[in-house]
Amino acid sequence: MAQEIRTTMATDPLQESRLARLKLINEGELPHGVLREEIDASWRRSLDYGLSCLENEAAGLEQDNDLHLLLASNRLLIDAATPELEYLINQQGKAGLVILGDAQANILALDGQTHYLREFGLRDLKPGSCWSESLRGTNALGTAVAEGRPTLINCGEHYLDRLSRFSCTSVPIKDAQGAVIGVLDLTRDGHMSHPQDNLATLMLAASNIESRLFASGYPEHLVLAFHSRPQYLGSAWHGLLALSLDGEVLAANEQACGLLQMSRATLVGRRSSDLLGTRSPQLIGRLLQGAVSSVQTVKGEFYFKALQLPRHSSLATVPAHPPRGAQTKALGLDELAAGDSRLTRALRHARQGLAGDLPVLLLGETGTGKEVVARALHQASARADKPFVAVNCAAIPEGLIESELFGYREGAFTGSRKGGMVGRLMQAHGGTLFLDEIGDMPLSLQARLLRVLQERKVAPLGAGEEQSIDIAVICATHRDLKRLVQDKSFREDLYYRLNGVSLRLPALREREDLAGMIVRVLHKLGAEQISLDSDLSEMLGGYDWPGNIRQLEMVLRSALAMREEGETVLGLEHLTDSLLDELTASCRQPGSIRESELELIRSSLERHQGNVSAAADSLGISRATLYRKLKQLRA
Repeated sequence: MAQEIRTTMATDPLQESRLARLKLINEGELPHGVLREEIDASWRRSLDYGLSCLENEAAGLEQDNDLHLLLASNRLLIDAATPELEYLINQQGKAGLVILGDAQANILALDGQTHYLREFGLRDLKPGSCWSESLRGTNALGTAVAEGRPTLINCGEHYLDRLSRFSCTSVPIKDAQGAVIGVLDLTRDGHMSHPQDNLATLMLAASNIESRLFASGYPEHLVLAFHSRPQYLGSAWHGLLALSLDGEVLAANEQACGLLQMSRATLVGRRSSDLLGTRSPQLIGRLLQGAVSSVQTVKGEFYFKALQLPRHSSLATVPAHPPRGAQTKALGLDELAAGDSRLTRALRHARQGLAGDLPVLLLGETGTGKEVVARALHQASARADKPFVAVNCAAIPEGLIESELFGYREGAFTGSRKGGMVGRLMQAHGGTLFLDEIGDMPLSLQARLLRVLQERKVAPLGAGEEQSIDIAVICATHRDLKRLVQDKSFREDLYYRLNGVSLRLPALREREDLAGMIVRVLHKLGAEQISLDSDLSEMLGGYDWPGNIRQLEMVLRSALAMREEGETVLGLEHLTDSLLDELTASCRQPGSIRESELELIRSSLERHQGNVSAAADSLGISRATLYRKLKQLRA
């Protein structure tokens, strides 16, 4: 990650940004090529938010949060971060400020040279204030959260003119799924001469915090630490895996992904026996007893140690001889459909299309579980025992996606890895390639991908010869590809090449099985014994779920974190005030909108002589959604 940060600055680090800011103030536009690429992108986002670079601190004072609620809702993060904050304050506090923020860049803790706050007019830099990009423009806290990667903002590069004298380094803190849940920041007055030192210090601290939080997210499961060197067990650099007792990988930290040379998406759902290089149940027994075990794998020798045992289990619960066929796979297609006839039919067509060597295109809103469906289709295919390789086209920087997909030979470009790298296309040989967010693939790469899909051959960068590949292709996007084709930002020929079998995944608000989805998510979170009371069930049933399944999971995770020991029923009292406000906001609609929606429903029912299924189809919603809307609108 350190290589992602460019630190080359002008002779006068303030001069370039002064020129850019003057042009912005006088001419209303930001000149190209003046600022570093990542800073330029952040400034342009700041402009899009409608922010003025001349904003004063008084404007920021209006954005304070309820500090008591903010601290309460982030208690796990604060507790896990406290030892690291104390260390950073002792080591770095004399040179500047040490700051802890949450997933929205709200400040949770601040210490160090707090006289900055008085002397330099930073009264709005305090616990409870929000420093997101949308409110403060380019700043290390908000930009690290927005981009999900370490960020350096040297003096002069902040969007707000009043922050020009400061330099900041921030590193995001991520949970077991890779989502940003917090951010650490070092801020000082003046130019930062050795930013890489600060970056390394923060990355180490963030890794320690992530390790503490990792186990707390899986209290009912086995948490395993491993490394290729035994002395690294217990350090910030060990890999972490959360395992079910039957050996399924539930979560992995970034160090685990690096050590095993696999993406998190590839690791989760795999069997621990595949990773440990042995199927011996005695190994799990030794781990549960607290012993350090050494195992030779295809990736080399690794040392393992159990950091956490499941709360309600013992060695007796681990079967000495797992039953034949007990290997857990991705959710089956029937489980995903959950009785929804239209979705069952669509999934059957997708499975048959994939078997006939047709590409499958998954459409749907963000959070509807497109990758889960892709994995289920792979597991239901004849390629189930072959690789499933997932590539998020939106998450890989444009300058790296070509080498990620196609790989490269040693020496293909400056900085290339010794020995080269096998691309994702070749990694998927014999199995399934899943291209998530295909609508965000750079136009320059689309022609090359089209040729690969047509000829089934790929040539790594720096290599003249082509290699044949045999892959099934599944793509997914939340964007309107037809509109992108019309706008000339997506190739029409590639669109028709990918659109073999198109499957639209329903939004969570359209599904008829919300109660079943809740049970499955609780099971995934290791809370099989937990249920919901009627009030909470009714509230969740009336919500629109703009974030779909991913949002449902976060709501349930939050509620689980708020329960007291021994509680097995979740209710409204387990929701924070902010969650309650959010969940109740969309349960009722303003009068004019309600009336218009009711009229649309009435009109559709009349046109179809009261046929609810036909009316729902014409409105593009499910029967369950139509019934729920009628109930809400008549309330």
